[in-house]
Amino acid sequence: MIAERIKLLREEQNWTQADLAKLLGVTRSCVNAWEMGISVPSTQYVVELAMLFHVSTDFLLGVEQTSSVSVAGLSDKDIHLIHTIIDHLRSSE
Repeated sequence: MIAERIKLLREEQNWTQADLAKLLGVTRSCVNAWEMGISVPSTQYVVELAMLFHVSTDFLLGVEQTSSVSVAGLSDKDIHLIHTIIDHLRSSE
């Protein structure tokens, strides 16, 4: 997933692999290896890539966007009702 995203974002900027490598201070072969899926960027480079392309690290990594809701302080009945509403909304899609 990250390999395709890096390549897509790089191409959207009309940058060569050498251009991206220079911006990150790595070799062109390093960028090529990322895009081919031979290796993956370290955490440091995932963050730098996200900043450079103005995207989230979750987007680069292909993490599904999710949200959470705290049910702290709610009764079991209320929590069950929330789950029922969520199930109803998902089935309506």
